Amino acid sequence: MSQAWLPLATLATSLLVVPLIFALPERAWRVRTVLNLSAALLKVVLVGLMVWGLYQGESYRFSFTVVRGVDFLFQVDALGLMFAGLSSLLWLATTVYAIGYLEDSPNRKRFFGFFSLCVASTVGIALAGNLFTFLLFYELLTLSTYPLVVHRGYAKALDAGTVYLRYTLTGGLMLLLGVVALHVMVGDVTFGEREMLADLGPGAHGLLTVLFLILLVGLGVKAALVPLHGWLPRAMVAPAPVSALLHAVAVVKAGAFGIVRLVYDVYGISLTYELGLLTLLAIIATLTILFGSMRALAQQELKPRLAYSTISQVSYIVLGISLFGPFGTIAGLVHLMHQGLMKVTLFYCAGNYAEELGIHRIDELDGAGRRMPLTSIAFTVGALGMIGLPPVAGFISKWYLGMGAVEANMPWVIAVLVASSLLNSAYFLPIVYRLWFRPGPAHGVGEWPAERRTGRFEISGWLLWPTCSTAVLSILAGLLAGLPFSPLDLASFVTAEEYLP
Repeated sequence: MSQAWLPLATLATSLLVVPLIFALPERAWRVRTVLNLSAALLKVVLVGLMVWGLYQGESYRFSFTVVRGVDFLFQVDALGLMFAGLSSLLWLATTVYAIGYLEDSPNRKRFFGFFSLCVASTVGIALAGNLFTFLLFYELLTLSTYPLVVHRGYAKALDAGTVYLRYTLTGGLMLLLGVVALHVMVGDVTFGEREMLADLGPGAHGLLTVLFLILLVGLGVKAALVPLHGWLPRAMVAPAPVSALLHAVAVVKAGAFGIVRLVYDVYGISLTYELGLLTLLAIIATLTILFGSMRALAQQELKPRLAYSTISQVSYIVLGISLFGPFGTIAGLVHLMHQGLMKVTLFYCAGNYAEELGIHRIDELDGAGRRMPLTSIAFTVGALGMIGLPPVAGFISKWYLGMGAVEANMPWVIAVLVASSLLNSAYFLPIVYRLWFRPGPAHGVGEWPAERRTGRFEISGWLLWPTCSTAVLSILAGLLAGLPFSPLDLASFVTAEEYLP
């Protein structure tokens, strides 16, 4: 039985609060906080209901005709729900974090209004059932995140926002061109109807290859594939909650998710392989993984190092789906979720160090583990997960990537994973060493500020508990990977149901 109201309600929880937040006066922070948290909690519940229903065989579809031959379509599948689940869970955590981070700062109404519009865009991307609907929300995501990138309003932030728009709007134009061209060829492209392109025959392969590359550029901008990554490090001037959502929840993940849709739901994995495009994806992913890691190693500030780490880590998703086999598919899909948990934790920690101790540079972190132990434990968990050490979730991702490489008879991928893990260690372990094993600043010489409020432990609970929660989830996703509804189980379910070649 198809139920149309659940996907609509899931979108509405974010979309309908936007005008309410903008209508509230700036000083009505309590009402705004209740609205934000209520919407985020309700979204988690609704997505959970759809996940449960999908396991029970329910279907969720809503559509209406925009113009003849073009439909607005929500058609919920396992892949979309996996992305929606990650987004809703991490958005709840980021909402709590943002409330504490922006306490007493100006323009909170504007921030949370666009923040809610951003999550609505991400949910729309996740639940889109065809290319037209995907494109609509994909571009709305660009427009809703720009005000968040430039939120602070100073010159460096405005310059970063300009760069962000140049990249993302250019990528959006390329995506539009590809979507229109495919529509001319086969009509409205509904996700999952892979035979639409395959049935065109060998005579169309040249044109289909060109259109794939155009679409890949459009999606690769947000996924920060080399050489389309230049906007991401610049966007680190944004507040920590924005950095967290750019890297772990919304923009970068939307690009990676779009590439997964392109390979599996638009072209189909078999046709993509036949066109020789999986090898191209593997090469691009490998270059991005190694480039991002080497550039991360050269950064002296914490947030830029994390930004280049994201460029590297997100390409594990692309590498996984390029391996043409179940294990590679599972690896790419599970890393979509694992990387979100670990990276949002790291950006929360970076925000905590900046907010409480005024620390932005890595060489200022000496001894911070004794001053902020829970934040530093969370950072250590995220860092070890990015390296791929058990029991953190990142180990599961890299283990399945290795098995996927063996399954696809591509042993060079294992060498890439080893090199990447060594580079991960080289730029994360020195930070962990500084946190726990280097002495803090001498008394009176570069001394950290005293606690801003008496009676609290290390930092405001609004900032601390989301950080600790996502760190714990990063460990549980690794330790309990074999249990039902774990990220690995969801990724395996998606692969078994829809994406085996």
